[in-house]
Amino acid sequence: MTVTTLLTNQIATITELREPQKVLDRANGKPVAILKNSQLVGYLVPAEAAQPGEHRHATMDEVLAHLRETREEVQPVLDYLRDK
Repeated sequence: MTVTTLLTNQIATITELREPQKVLDRANGKPVAILKNSQLVGYLVPAEAAQPGEHRHATMDEVLAHLRETREEVQPVLDYLRDK
């Protein structure tokens, strides 16, 4: 069994999505992780959590710096994909 790290502390089940407004109200404007049989299937992001101006695009220098910093961690995946 693999442990998935959720990117939010707000969660809801697929069944709870029958009443999405209740899920959104309970989330207080934060993204909600949607679970099915205790497995993450996606995120519901309220409009107020994705307002323009609060997010920005990374610069090329930031992207390259991140790639350098995480190279060791992702190298096994890159090696695996090279053979595919």
